[in-house]
Amino acid sequence: MPKIVIIGAGIVGCSLADELTERGYSDVVVIEKGKLWKPGGSTSHAPGVVFQTNGSRTMAQFARQTVEKLYSLEYNGERCFLKVGSMELATTPERLADLHRRAGFALSAGIDARVISPDEALKLHPLLNREKLLGALYVPDDGIARAILADEVMGQRAISRGAKFISECEVTAIDQSDGHVTGVQTTQGLFPADIVVSCAGIWGPKIGAMVGMSKAIQPLAHQLCYTSPMPELSSYKTEAELPVLRHQGSDLYFKQRGQSLAVGWYGHRPLPLKAEEILPCEMAEVMPSQMPFTPVEWKGAMEGAIEVIPSLAKSEIAESMNGLFSFTVDNFPLMGEWSGLKGFWVAEAVWITHGCGVARAMAEWIVNGHPTLAVHECDVNRFEAHQMGSQHIEERGAQNYVEVYDLLHPLQPMESPRPLRTTGFYPRQQELGGFFLEAAGYERPQWYEANAGLVAKYKSPPRDEWSSKYWSPIIGAEACAVRDGVGLFDITTLKRIEVSGKGSLEFLERFTTGNLRKKPGSITYCLMLNEKGGIMSDITVMRRGERDFFIGVNSNTDINFLKNQAPDTVHVKDITAGTVGLGLFGPKSRELAQSLTRDDISNEALGYFKLKNTYLGHVPVMLCRLSYVGELGYEIYTTADLALKLWDTIWKAGKKFGLIAAGRGAFNSMRLEKGYRSYGQDMNSEHNPHEAGLSFAVRKGGGFRGAEAYSEVDPNKLSRRLVCLVLENPQHVVLGKELVMHQGKVVGYVTSAYFGHTIGRQIAYAWVLEEWSAQGTNLSIRYFNCDYPATVGQDPQFDPQMTRLRS
Repeated sequence: MPKIVIIGAGIVGCSLADELTERGYSDVVVIEKGKLWKPGGSTSHAPGVVFQTNGSRTMAQFARQTVEKLYSLEYNGERCFLKVGSMELATTPERLADLHRRAGFALSAGIDARVISPDEALKLHPLLNREKLLGALYVPDDGIARAILADEVMGQRAISRGAKFISECEVTAIDQSDGHVTGVQTTQGLFPADIVVSCAGIWGPKIGAMVGMSKAIQPLAHQLCYTSPMPELSSYKTEAELPVLRHQGSDLYFKQRGQSLAVGWYGHRPLPLKAEEILPCEMAEVMPSQMPFTPVEWKGAMEGAIEVIPSLAKSEIAESMNGLFSFTVDNFPLMGEWSGLKGFWVAEAVWITHGCGVARAMAEWIVNGHPTLAVHECDVNRFEAHQMGSQHIEERGAQNYVEVYDLLHPLQPMESPRPLRTTGFYPRQQELGGFFLEAAGYERPQWYEANAGLVAKYKSPPRDEWSSKYWSPIIGAEACAVRDGVGLFDITTLKRIEVSGKGSLEFLERFTTGNLRKKPGSITYCLMLNEKGGIMSDITVMRRGERDFFIGVNSNTDINFLKNQAPDTVHVKDITAGTVGLGLFGPKSRELAQSLTRDDISNEALGYFKLKNTYLGHVPVMLCRLSYVGELGYEIYTTADLALKLWDTIWKAGKKFGLIAAGRGAFNSMRLEKGYRSYGQDMNSEHNPHEAGLSFAVRKGGGFRGAEAYSEVDPNKLSRRLVCLVLENPQHVVLGKELVMHQGKVVGYVTSAYFGHTIGRQIAYAWVLEEWSAQGTNLSIRYFNCDYPATVGQDPQFDPQMTRLRS
């Protein structure tokens, strides 16, 4: 049994100790610099309002698990969670529409939610201003976490199973040897450890620095005030009975505390603080995470509050604070084992709302090898190098604070700092009027204004205001023009690695599902599974030599996993930044490419899923016969220094073939027509290959991680499937994450969606219950508050016989 040291006794640390000891891992020590059970971190001052609804299914599930656990705990006969419900208020039509969208998020995650009328809202919370309300999102199981009480209950339960809690004990260093953690040095001595889990919250960057780890965490102060007793609440005798409220349009939230109200305010300027600047317990006036209140930042808060709760106009502020809590560069927590030091784990930037769910996932990860829920969004190793700089962390953390209650479109990119990463193609893309979104820090064209003239020939159906954001009818024109001719796509943002050295083949066979025992020059689509047969990633393995593989992966998480698993003789190298990629796709792509090379690239010489090292003009390239858009074509890779030359060479030769540059919008439309899955959107570790329609990528005979679990899955006894839905009305557009319904019952949710410009219909891939997954089944997709008829269609919709790809 490993020796485990947990740093921090807030909501995550206490819950993790409880979860680990429940699973039999009793050699656990929790180190806390403050006093138990109110040590002074964010958990100690936070108001505990819990709104489970989240656009991320994983985060919503973390919240749901947190509510379930806290509600099950009792402290001296009182529950540690008050299920008073919640309401998100709408005072504008835009906010009301968004509440319908958010209701879909909640329902798809199994959380009871509904949009209610102003009169219903007033019955639930009599202090509300009926005249200002247009509606509210009501979630009856939301409420108030009594986190300090819960920490003590969970901590004492862990202690009863053998765990130890050491208070007023500060960490001074993390010991390590041969790349593995060995112990934690503290003001009370050394604590040996095989595993260290940093649950230090706002102090996380300080603990990370002890092992040379930069953490993408930014502590920020947030204003919270409590009123004096209000006459309107005089009849209430318990801690809280009224629902907690959000008034996102004015950056406010509210909760009852007996006969007073708490008012939380996000409308002030960001107030960042470095972890090293947080006062120690003995010097803090109240507690380290509770900063002095700054009245100047409170300006405007009560005006917005009075708009929806008029009785606040007569109230007085009795208590006030600037409370510290954590933001990250992408709004997701940090979870998992850091790739830089074996045995050093992190569970930070976690709010009370998600605390117990995160702790459960961490315990499963440590004990079983992987959590039940998909955590790729939260993996501590996910970040790009540019995201780890202190300036970027502070700027993005501050901006995420500003946007915490904003109406954000799913395609909306960060506005600053940009541009960060550009390829050698960028000047030409700008010249063509590229409309750029951001991907992994790269500027990536969504469409090109140079193609506006194609719209007259290739028309797209009109869209509503929401789906028209970050969209242009040029996208459809580009997709159709590529199907008819040839298009050039920038695919540089896809991650690329080299795996080489003695034993490379055998290493890859252990962790991927495809048949890699093919001659050099072969390409194989593979999955990576976890021990339970869940899909950890999908990758494309290109065999350049006997011991030389070029692999397209999804993320830094994939790269770090393979690096950590590789034996000494196998070398895994990230080559993304030093290489570029172009997709040359369409029925005229072979003619164009052949005009630039003296090598034979006919179908006989370079068949489907084959590669060849050649030259296009003067540029050495790896020419790969595959296409993510379902067309004849090639992925073309070269070194970054030759990017501009490669673009110009193809562009000049392409004039006589009608070559256009095409953006990511057309790319997504075409890949969905062909039924190609996108990892993280369409499938993740919660799904197995049979459910996802990817069993063709799994070789017979096993020998790979997850093979035993996969073999035990009966493909005829699945509970759900990923299916292709085709909407009946071409003008009905959905964007992803919408509910799938059958006669008013929730039966699934949409993953990816785009208009299929070749087939002239909207396509939506969705997870649905098995009983509703048969082709021809009539379902509906709830878009905001409208139900759009859809039918389970053939998968894929375009070229199911693969004739164009193989031509």
